[in-house]
Amino acid sequence: MKRLFCLLFLIIGSSCSSDRTNRNPYLQEINFRFDANLNLPSYSPLTNTGSVVFIPNESVGTRGVFVINTGFNQFRAFEASCPNHAPNNCSTMSLDGQVATCSCEDYEYSLFTGQMLNRPEDDNRYYDMLEYNTTFSGNSVIISN
Repeated sequence: MKRLFCLLFLIIGSSCSSDRTNRNPYLQEINFRFDANLNLPSYSPLTNTGSVVFIPNESVGTRGVFVINTGFNQFRAFEASCPNHAPNNCSTMSLDGQVATCSCEDYEYSLFTGQMLNRPEDDNRYYDMLEYNTTFSGNSVIISN
């Protein structure tokens, strides 16, 4: 019985990976929760599929968040600070339709996927947008990390 327990422990222990998720070194992971009530004029555009709202609130993310309605009451929220350098005076991205643009290097990101659209072809590591959790409840989009 003791041998079986040791064997089971060894199998479980060896199946666990020691690899950690490769986190973005430029952006801190801060805890927050924000409710965007879709009845309010600031957030009402999110009732339409494909619409994006920038929430510049200081208590939401590092530099605010972009929230997009991807359809069927599904929402995605992404950090508004450019993911490819430390936050600075030009790192808050601007919104152009469904694309966020970093004014520092003109990097562009899709707000449907968070992926970088104009990734340079060099040997450097580039990060996609940092995504936050979203939940649709009642008539509010709850954004959290």
